Amino acid sequence: MITGYSNMKCGVLGEHLGHSFSPMIHGLLADYSYRIIEKAPEEVENFVRSCEYDAYNVTIPYKKTVMPFLDVISPEAQKLGAVNTVVNKDGKRYGYNTDYFGFSHMIDLSGIDITGKKAMVFGTGGAAVTVCAVLRDRGVGELVSISIDDNNIETLSKHPDTEVIVNCTPVGMYPKNGESPVDLALFPKALGVLDIVYNPSKTALVLDAERRGIIAVSGLSMLVAQAVKGFEFFTGHPAEDGACERITKAIEAQTKNVVLIGMPGCGKSTVGKLIAAKLNRPFYDADEEFAKTYNVSAADIITEKGEEAFRLMEHEIAKTLGKMSGAVIACGGGVVTRDYNYDPLHQNSTIVFLERELSNLSTKGRPLSQANSLQTLYDARIGAYCRFADIRVASTEVPENTATLIIEKLGGLDK
Repeated sequence: MITGYSNMKCGVLGEHLGHSFSPMIHGLLADYSYRIIEKAPEEVENFVRSCEYDAYNVTIPYKKTVMPFLDVISPEAQKLGAVNTVVNKDGKRYGYNTDYFGFSHMIDLSGIDITGKKAMVFGTGGAAVTVCAVLRDRGVGELVSISIDDNNIETLSKHPDTEVIVNCTPVGMYPKNGESPVDLALFPKALGVLDIVYNPSKTALVLDAERRGIIAVSGLSMLVAQAVKGFEFFTGHPAEDGACERITKAIEAQTKNVVLIGMPGCGKSTVGKLIAAKLNRPFYDADEEFAKTYNVSAADIITEKGEEAFRLMEHEIAKTLGKMSGAVIACGGGVVTRDYNYDPLHQNSTIVFLERELSNLSTKGRPLSQANSLQTLYDARIGAYCRFADIRVASTEVPENTATLIIEKLGGLDK
């Protein structure tokens, strides 16, 4: 964090900002105050003219709304027809646009050479205008813009040679996780996917790209980069070298869930509670959430209706818990046996496979463990545990030590 700006009053202007990452990002940038500023449409003009803030960011739906009330608008903001940064100085209101810089950084991070490529952009709003401007300036070979009306098989099937796909729509954004603007199977030549959505960390589109071996970058990198540029307009001073990378890594550490998987009775709940306490995060036990949601225990459902009925109900719990940010979650031992749980758990989490000697596993109150030998159950599941896991940790017989080991393996994480 850069100090020396504690007397500045800054913030982000929008209509509904309950899930904004901006305060967190700017809190890592500098010591100025940074607040959420929620205003109804009819309040925007008075707010802009009042100049009660030294500087502020502007998000949807007000990037165009604020423009008539500004004294000076930068050339790039005029070109894009949108302002996302306002600075009040010398009695005047200055408007800038940092989204261009943010998306440029996102392309750089991906390593994709846009020159001569065929790109398809989903969306026609302000973000899409910026994205298209960057792509053109980078020498894109052909640019296809897809509106809501154009997003159909008839139109998309005309462009199987598309190489770069950019999502500028809110499709797949929290809380509508799991949705995607397009099926990547339509584009066999696709080599890169850029999704400006940043919550969840990996949208359905990004996860689809990863499965196909396509380069994929989520929107957090763009959000951070435009904020860093905004800091420079706020303060009139350059940000430190590597600020984008440092802050992106910190935000990911703070917002990603820690999900524990492993054999039934391996200690996921015990260790998970300890991790949550050490990191000051909320803890959720998937079996407990199952009982709260359905008013019946997982064991009872398995006994009365069978495993398949339980798995489908468990999937709904996985989808709900997977949407969270910054939580610690202990999953049931068999959640990995169904591929449809992969995306909900991976969209916003680091998954830890907690391994423990089979002789030390508890089978009490676990019908599937009691009905099968633990070795048979382990042999059937080990492949799935390894495929789901980002990190594997061998459990010690001291839960406190295991929790500490996991936190270390996760890179420490910021409390």
